[in-house]
Amino acid sequence: MAVKTQKARKRRHRRIRMKISGTADRPRLNVYRSLGHIYAQVIDDVVGHTLVSVSTLDGSLVADLNGKTKREQATAVGKAVAQEAIDAGIEEVVFDRGGYLYHGRVKALAEGAREGGLKF
Repeated sequence: MAVKTQKARKRRHRRIRMKISGTADRPRLNVYRSLGHIYAQVIDDVVGHTLVSVSTLDGSLVADLNGKTKREQATAVGKAVAQEAIDAGIEEVVFDRGGYLYHGRVKALAEGAREGGLKF
């Protein structure tokens, strides 16, 4: 990612974070997208703890993700983070797209999380 693009994303993310925050009742579902992988975390911002975290690098998902496109991998990560969040007793979240545009892999992850049962 070019330096200008990265700075613009960080600026957008700061602007978004001024408006949204995760609580114990409704934690924040944060997305980070690198060139090769995608990461999702459910965070309680009040105490500053990550409650659930899933990525394309997780051992349980790696075997299932072989041969899939990045968008299909993002959908699988979304479903996995939804399942882990529900197992942890979390049903509603606030979606934090991390300054990325809501399309492609970020949108696929969000739709996968909704299919998995998370509400946002």
